[in-house]
Amino acid sequence: MSSPITSGLSAYLRSPSTILAFTAGALMYLSYAALHGAWTSAGVLFVGVFVALALPTYSKWSNKIEERIGLATASVTAGRLGRGLLQYGMNLFLFAILIGSGAVPAQKVAAMGGILGIALVTTAISQGVQYLALMLANRDIGNRNRNVLIAIAGNIILTAIATLGLALPQMVAQWLGIACGVFFFGVGLASDVRARLHPRGGVGLFFGTFNPMHRTHIEIIRRAIAERGLEKVYVHPTCIPKLHSDALAKGEIEIVERKDGRRVYGRTAKADVIVNYFPTGREFYEEETRVLLARLAIADAGLSDVIEVVSFPEVYRSRGFHGVVRKIRGLAPGRPLHGIHGSDLGGMMVRSIYDECGWIHPYAVRRIDGVSATAIRNGATGMAMPSVETVLSHLREGDGSFVLDGRQYVVLDGVVTALPEPQAPMAVRTLPDAARLTVPW
Repeated sequence: MSSPITSGLSAYLRSPSTILAFTAGALMYLSYAALHGAWTSAGVLFVGVFVALALPTYSKWSNKIEERIGLATASVTAGRLGRGLLQYGMNLFLFAILIGSGAVPAQKVAAMGGILGIALVTTAISQGVQYLALMLANRDIGNRNRNVLIAIAGNIILTAIATLGLALPQMVAQWLGIACGVFFFGVGLASDVRARLHPRGGVGLFFGTFNPMHRTHIEIIRRAIAERGLEKVYVHPTCIPKLHSDALAKGEIEIVERKDGRRVYGRTAKADVIVNYFPTGREFYEEETRVLLARLAIADAGLSDVIEVVSFPEVYRSRGFHGVVRKIRGLAPGRPLHGIHGSDLGGMMVRSIYDECGWIHPYAVRRIDGVSATAIRNGATGMAMPSVETVLSHLREGDGSFVLDGRQYVVLDGVVTALPEPQAPMAVRTLPDAARLTVPW
């Protein structure tokens, strides 16, 4: 029987993230050792081992820094600058080791600006190609791990070749660095500019888990309607997030419990020990229930005439929110689109989807209030609209059916469904005798 330490080590070594890191570390060693004849260089060996061991932790910190800055500023550019500065610092450290140990002659990279210049070039390339790799994965072109691995591998090899001092590879690396930097930071900067310089009028989009929809969601929509002059807002709750559906299919996560109408996810032995499968929590009301709760919340707020909760599950499952955006464009052809979101992790993830889908004007709201969907799920009151709190109380009580505002609802496998309203009997109109049609015999 294996010990917890042995099991943990085995899981770590099987992790796709670990394999990616080890592959990147091996490529670092092989590239610089082969190109500079430095097979026994302590500096090259240290860099390879460091990358192999530190890359997963570095990735986590990159994500956390971008997340914290995004929460505080609701700015894509600021978050990416924070991420880029962290990688620049790491690349400065790695090239200082390579050049300081003599494995890479300093004069070979002088034309690129020395340590400062080559670290900047490889950072810009890395950020740009990884962003492109994830964009492609979001559109089901390849998968995240393989795309990122290809991007990292290409950057390592190109940068290593550039350290040979040859003019052409260095020029290619520099121009690619400029292109990637403009692409990566330019997309974010353009998004931040569109958030400030926007047309008035048009249609709003609001995507999220809405698990459940709460008062802050309603207030954000009210503000967007007032400040942007929106004619209509389409709200689309997440179905089963792609991260979860893919992980469920691979057996990396599973539904470990159903309680109070929620599915509770947990990791399995196949889970990647480094991946955060639950960035927005691990307890979710069923998607049909979340759609219903959103409609009830909007009705309570008196906004049903301007807000429409839509659900396109087949579109979402095949093309994600990118497909939902295309669907809504078809519903409002030629109208400006405004992407509503908060600055929390889930909101900034939605913002990235808006940016990838083309010319959408973000409407970003910094989350500084204390309203929390997690607290609502745990029983907190006053944070959600009255009808939502009523439904959630029935779910916590385990009621199989209940009546709300004269409407009958049933609960089956955690899904809350409104029964059809009874049809009123048709009135029978009786004509006076003089008006009746008589047929002579």
